[in-house]
Amino acid sequence: MRFSVIASAVVAAVVGFGGTLALIIAAAQALGATQAETASWVTAACLSMFVATGYLSWRYKMPIIAAWSTPGLALIGGSVGFTMQQAVGAFIVTAIAIIITGLVKPVSAFVSKIPASIASGMLAGVLFAFLTGAARTIPVDPLFVLPLVALFFIIRLFNPAMAVLAVLFGGVLYAFLSGRVVSVPAIELSTLTMIMPVFDARAMIGLALPLYLVTMASQNLPGFAVLRAAGYEPPTAAALQVTGLVSLISAPFGAHTSNMAAISAAICTGPDAHPDPEKRWLTGPFYALSYLIFAIFGASLVALFAVLPASLIALVAGMALIGAFTNALSLALKVEHERLAAIVTFAVTASGITIGGIGAAFWALVAGLLVAGLDHAKKRV
Repeated sequence: MRFSVIASAVVAAVVGFGGTLALIIAAAQALGATQAETASWVTAACLSMFVATGYLSWRYKMPIIAAWSTPGLALIGGSVGFTMQQAVGAFIVTAIAIIITGLVKPVSAFVSKIPASIASGMLAGVLFAFLTGAARTIPVDPLFVLPLVALFFIIRLFNPAMAVLAVLFGGVLYAFLSGRVVSVPAIELSTLTMIMPVFDARAMIGLALPLYLVTMASQNLPGFAVLRAAGYEPPTAAALQVTGLVSLISAPFGAHTSNMAAISAAICTGPDAHPDPEKRWLTGPFYALSYLIFAIFGASLVALFAVLPASLIALVAGMALIGAFTNALSLALKVEHERLAAIVTFAVTASGITIGGIGAAFWALVAGLLVAGLDHAKKRV
């Protein structure tokens, strides 16, 4: 055992949790969730990370790191017209779909046939709203926002992974010192709140389906790739089954999808964690333990975010997604003959249109696949 194992695990957990907590708050607000439901969401999601990472790492002796779906949070936060109850129904269906993907190989093969450019175009369109939302905070409160923007880009020069955390912690401190926060919430232990699901057809098409595709394409596949790049052969089917199962169990308490981690996994699978690849799996239990601590105090963290300036939440959420947006846009435009379909998918998603009560993400996939199909048919003629 080396201290670097513990340090890498804790840093990965703090980066994953602190850098994206604002996205959960934004997604919960978009769904009209109460503070208790939001706290339950955070607590249940953290418990999912604890169980999935702890079990998979111990069972397979690999640093198999689980995380919640960050692009999925952006998708949820950008959706309109859904209630928390409808979202929970969509979370349950998404979890079942991930379990089936892990059990039935033809399903995963079918998902892999969806062009990466179209899936990435949809993701880029979802993330675009959060980036522009962060930019719109500048004229609202420039004296508060601009120093934090400068802090982000300065820290990013030296440590990109810590830049968002610097803005978060610096923003909280600045908000208190500048009098933008007048009350400090009391520390309280977390509780879980059961939310009855509503299985609405609009939510299945407009939320569950895009959430499943985004989670598979933008989280699980890169997560497995990180493990393979580090010299491991991940148990793909088992990992999908376990993350799908914990997602299914935690969904009634408000938590969205759990999946394989990419950035957090990169921190735990490299030589900085341990020079011996066979010992790096020990980062898994410490990462899991970190999320158990976050779960215990999730209610207090949500209460703290509730009294922070709205501009800080929007700024942190946008900056946390810059890297994901850049990567998604790069993948969308990577294949030249698929660029038109990818751009159409991006544009329809970013428009935020709703047709027949179904949101833009679904119609963007339809539009992108139609354009790709027409291009393919032209080449066959």
